[in-house]
Amino acid sequence: MSKNAREKQKQMAAKAAASYIRDKMTLGIGTGSTVYYLIKEIGALGTAGINVRAVVTSESSRELAISCGIPVCLPEEVDHIDLAIDGVDEIDSSFYAVKGGGGALLREKIVAYKADDVIWIMDESKLVERLGRFPLPAEVLPFAYTWAAERIEELGGKARLRERNGKIYGTDNGNYILDVTFSPGITYHMAADKIRQIPEVLETGYFNPVCSRIIVGTEWGAKEIVNQRQSRKRPETEADGTDDVEV
Repeated sequence: MSKNAREKQKQMAAKAAASYIRDKMTLGIGTGSTVYYLIKEIGALGTAGINVRAVVTSESSRELAISCGIPVCLPEEVDHIDLAIDGVDEIDSSFYAVKGGGGALLREKIVAYKADDVIWIMDESKLVERLGRFPLPAEVLPFAYTWAAERIEELGGKARLRERNGKIYGTDNGNYILDVTFSPGITYHMAADKIRQIPEVLETGYFNPVCSRIIVGTEWGAKEIVNQRQSRKRPETEADGTDDVEV
């Protein structure tokens, strides 16, 4: 898939997800290249008279949201989140997902588990039969992060400290990220809980099926796949141009 085609799919998914937003909602806004298009869509809704506020999961999303005229709140300033929308790095048919490529996995998990409803948006390359194509991120304290890496290797994984431009990558929380890979015999489901028990590890990018649906941009438009275990009814009416597929 060409880069232009992938970006178009992301944009279609974001536009379809924005149709779930209603006036006076408190939103949870994620982080990443697909969420970029979502924030633009939310800004356009504001111009059209839809008033919302948002808790965002990263400084980059906060800056973009403010530039689009979206009121941004701190978590302690709201008592609930109506709808959280975010991207994924990969997701399987049972709605287990890996997130954290943008470095905001800890905040993304906090916001997702606070929300009344969750929608993941993506291009179709993010759909996988089995998690493992994308490394499993683990946010760790800078203090003794090498010990965490050693413990992960004892569990059968390989932990690589994330870097950007030749420097250690720091999250907005001031922590580091270890990108972990495993042999095919070890699933992320098996590994994530064990990694989470390491004292230096704050959280992993392994997400249980918390979303009510995923919205996938495809060559033919946006496709919605409903998670029956978490599904909520769409507010008011169904959006045009999307297909609901129940699994």
